[in-house]
Amino acid sequence: MTTYHYLLASQKFLLEEEPFEEVLRERTRYYQEKEKEIDFWLVKQPAFLEAPQMAEVKAKCPQPAVAVISTDPQFITWLKLRLEYVLTGQFEAPSESIRDPLASVAQ
Repeated sequence: MTTYHYLLASQKFLLEEEPFEEVLRERTRYYQEKEKEIDFWLVKQPAFLEAPQMAEVKAKCPQPAVAVISTDPQFITWLKLRLEYVLTGQFEAPSESIRDPLASVAQ
């Protein structure tokens, strides 16, 4: 199993109200310069929120939600320091309740 770290917010906030696309482009460029493999993903309506152990987290986040998921906890901390109104946490996957950490649920 792998530990995935996430930053969770409402889609409206993260994708419309914040200059988040610029942040992702900058981070992607940085990874390319350092020849580092991309270890973060943007997932709309993340399926991991449907796991029973995530019910409390899902209840705290306005829907529809969007998540940045990474295997790098420092990247998620870096994002949290730059954004307000976000939740962070972690989960293990694949597991019985979270089979695909990057899956999305259809709206």
